[in-house]
Amino acid sequence: MTKRLTEVAKKAGVSEATVSRVLNGRDGVSEATRTAVLTALDVLGYERPTKLRGERARLVGLVLPELQNPIFPALAEVVTGTLAQRGYTPALCARTIGGVSEMDYVEMLLDHQVSGVIFAGGSYALADARHDHYRRLTDRGLPVVLVNAGVDELGFPRVSTDDAVAVEQAYGHLRSLGHERIGMVLGPEGHVPSRRKLDAMIQAAGWGEGDAECVERSSFSMEGARVAATKLVERGVTGIICASDVLALGTIRAARRLGRSVPADVSVVGFDDSAFMTCTDPPLTTVRQPIETMGQAAVDLLVTQIEGAGVLQDELLFEPELVVRGSTAPAPRR
Repeated sequence: MTKRLTEVAKKAGVSEATVSRVLNGRDGVSEATRTAVLTALDVLGYERPTKLRGERARLVGLVLPELQNPIFPALAEVVTGTLAQRGYTPALCARTIGGVSEMDYVEMLLDHQVSGVIFAGGSYALADARHDHYRRLTDRGLPVVLVNAGVDELGFPRVSTDDAVAVEQAYGHLRSLGHERIGMVLGPEGHVPSRRKLDAMIQAAGWGEGDAECVERSSFSMEGARVAATKLVERGVTGIICASDVLALGTIRAARRLGRSVPADVSVVGFDDSAFMTCTDPPLTTVRQPIETMGQAAVDLLVTQIEGAGVLQDELLFEPELVVRGSTAPAPRR
């Protein structure tokens, strides 16, 4: 008990006596201090006293698929900073290969009685994935916000980049450079944002059944993209639109391994404008997601739900921006 008091007091920045008063439900403690003590208790993994278990902490979960792709640390920085400004403590949960699953993180966050959860890049974006753990959140009435497109039936508020506009910008740029044979490297078949990008490409380019060979699927890894893009380059594609910057970097590697030059022989467009894309060789032309605006909007939506104001289950679409750098150039002469 003494150890717990010491650790909680240190975490909350108060005295052990104050912690004791909060845990015993005594008066003489401000609401802000009381909240800080309860949040510290939750963060440290200690069980609340029985009479306090019905109260949620000012703790908010942020669940990410990984931290290797620079776009996710960038989003985490915006979300955690905005949460702190609103008086909430962020709990960052990043999945790793062979590590804790998204489902396990949800159980952990529920055990800690979080006030809400923000998800990015989760299995909600995969139509054929299991979604039972999201329904547990719905059953608990827990506020949730999803970043970027997910399956419709979950019914959570979503903050998304407009995939259709992103493809229109990338396709229009490549066409303006004279590219006629344009392909795409997308995520898995059931990945909703990739599906939206493909639908937009079909609309913009007027693709028919015969253009299926201009699309290749990949896991969101450089090696997966290299395999996918190799097929496109071998089929004579000169401009490639990718569903992420990581896929774009794998595509550049594929072109070079085939003896092609980027951008002289093959032009490549990414998606995200994640960190260091100005430092690649060549610097990557990409479609920038407005991560700062989206992250702030996600927090606003979540806090509105937490405060009981209610939120429309609509999807907020944010317009991306084409950033032209050195990975695109006029189509090669035949």
